[in-house]
Amino acid sequence: MIVDDHPGFRELLRTFLRTTEATFLECEDGRDAVAEYPGFQPDVVLMDIAMKDVNGLSATAQITARFPPAHVVILTQYDDPDLRAAAARAGACGYLPKDQLAQLPEMLQALPYL
Repeated sequence: MIVDDHPGFRELLRTFLRTTEATFLECEDGRDAVAEYPGFQPDVVLMDIAMKDVNGLSATAQITARFPPAHVVILTQYDDPDLRAAAARAGACGYLPKDQLAQLPEMLQALPYL
C-alpha cells in the first residue's frame, strides 16, 4: 500500500518497485489508508507523514493498533529524530527520508515477512 498525497510520488514508488511481483493499492491520505487496510491487508504500507485529513503518524498508530503484525514504513521529506521517535511510538517498523529512496529495497528485504 502506498499512502502519499502527491500522485507523482506514488507513481515514482510504483515504478521504482515494479520489479517486484506486487499489487499496489494507493491512498491519498491516512484516512483512506485506515479505511482500506482491513480489506487489502498489504505486506507493507509505505506511509508519508504530512497529509491532509489524517496524517501518517496517526494513520500508522490506528493501523498498528488494530493489526499488530502490520509493517508500516514511513517515507517522508523530514529527516528528524523527533519524528523518527514518534513514528516508532506509532508502530512503524521503518523510517526513511525520501531523498534516501535508493535504500528502500534493502529496508523492505529486511522486514520479517519476506
